[in-house]
Amino acid sequence: MADQTTEEILVNASPAEIYEVAADIERYPEWVSDIKQVTVDERDGLGRALRVTFRAAAFGRSTTYTLLYDYTHAPEELEWKLTEGDLTSVLDGKYAFSGVKGGTEVTYHLEVALRVPIPGFVKSRAQGRIQATALRELKARAESLR
Repeated sequence: MADQTTEEILVNASPAEIYEVAADIERYPEWVSDIKQVTVDERDGLGRALRVTFRAAAFGRSTTYTLLYDYTHAPEELEWKLTEGDLTSVLDGKYAFSGVKGGTEVTYHLEVALRVPIPGFVKSRAQGRIQATALRELKARAESLR
């Protein structure tokens, strides 16, 4: 069974600006500290990254996983589902972007299930770190491009 978590952050940028940063998946290695490599395996009819393989740092080692992106609700949401993973059996999530006074509220929802058993407190700490880092780094990147 996958663990689920949701976190929010206020970003001083418009929803469109933040969506553009989040949807520019090929540039993640430039600003997402744990992402080491991104390979776009397939694009949709509009040229957007559809199937993407990542190499990332996790638990003191390197992990590889492939996500399938869903742009159905773009630009209000960017959603993904895991199709392959060496450490994860579920790594599904989404960003949601809502304009509010002073910027955009970004909601990050993540579901994670690991292939290897890990104590609950370690898994919870890792999930919290993934989410907090993802939101902080997205905020920093979007605000720096303004």
